[in-house]
Amino acid sequence: MKKILVTGGAGYIGSQIVFDLVDLGYKVVVADNLSTGHKKLINKKAIFYKVDIGNKVEMEKIFLKHRIDQVIHLAASLSVEESMKNPSKYYLNNVVNTKNLLEISGKYKIKKFIFSSTCAIFGEGVKKVKDDAVPNPTSHYGLTKLLCESLIEKLSKKFKFNYYILRYFNVVGADAKYRVGPINQSGQLFKNLSTCIVNKNYQIKVYGKNYKTRDGTCIRDYIDVNDLSRIHINCLIEKLKKKSCIINCGYGHGYSVLQIVKMFEKISGKILKKKYLPPRKGDVSEVISVLSKKKEIKKILSNNFYINESVKNSLFWEKKISKR
Repeated sequence: MKKILVTGGAGYIGSQIVFDLVDLGYKVVVADNLSTGHKKLINKKAIFYKVDIGNKVEMEKIFLKHRIDQVIHLAASLSVEESMKNPSKYYLNNVVNTKNLLEISGKYKIKKFIFSSTCAIFGEGVKKVKDDAVPNPTSHYGLTKLLCESLIEKLSKKFKFNYYILRYFNVVGADAKYRVGPINQSGQLFKNLSTCIVNKNYQIKVYGKNYKTRDGTCIRDYIDVNDLSRIHINCLIEKLKKKSCIINCGYGHGYSVLQIVKMFEKISGKILKKKYLPPRKGDVSEVISVLSKKKEIKKILSNNFYINESVKNSLFWEKKISKR
């Protein structure tokens, strides 16, 4: 039986997708070098390989043995802040490794390649982002993802596979069944707030307070990880007229950092002290998804979770892992 390969399947988002795929009866192979992923997040029914996707020899063995016909590619370095300090690492991990994976995928004649891209490919000045907005990344992370998008479009023509480029906006929350969730996402606002509250350290760092936004803090479009996982699965199921597409994965409305802090305070019943720090290099003031009006794209998108549910799930998950 042919199987689905999920690279980065031991990570925050990847593990959620793997659990949901297994729940639906799919046969899943996970490839992850565990540099940021965690083996305890991998569904036991999935076949796991500890491997770097840049290792062509080992990756070819996986494709050959399991007759992989669809790939969900999430393995990447993903910190905007770190990418500005170490751009060469990001080029190697994100661009070179993706090229290797694409060439192997093409060689073994996969049908679909689903890629986790990011809204970080859009720089300052584009606040409401359409699917066809012109990219202008301000971080090396965003640039590497944009380069990957170009590679996918180019090699899909050469090898004749379909692709779905999913531009994630800010992913938050935890599995609705509390099986998996964020562990090392130290730069993620929801993770930082949950950790502060659960550890009874009621202080949160806020990077920047003079952005040209309603309260001076950054505004982001947050999407729940459960909905994002469903979008990937819908990409496996749906048959598009154009067969390949680029999709913004958000909800179409934004919340400021301070608004999110207030939500956590309200739900947890705790008051947090804000420690304001200078803006992080590469961050933009505001970025919100403009949802596609195309019927076939709307069928793929998922919007079943509310922001307060994401907050509650984040807090519950953090409590759960703090007791381990």
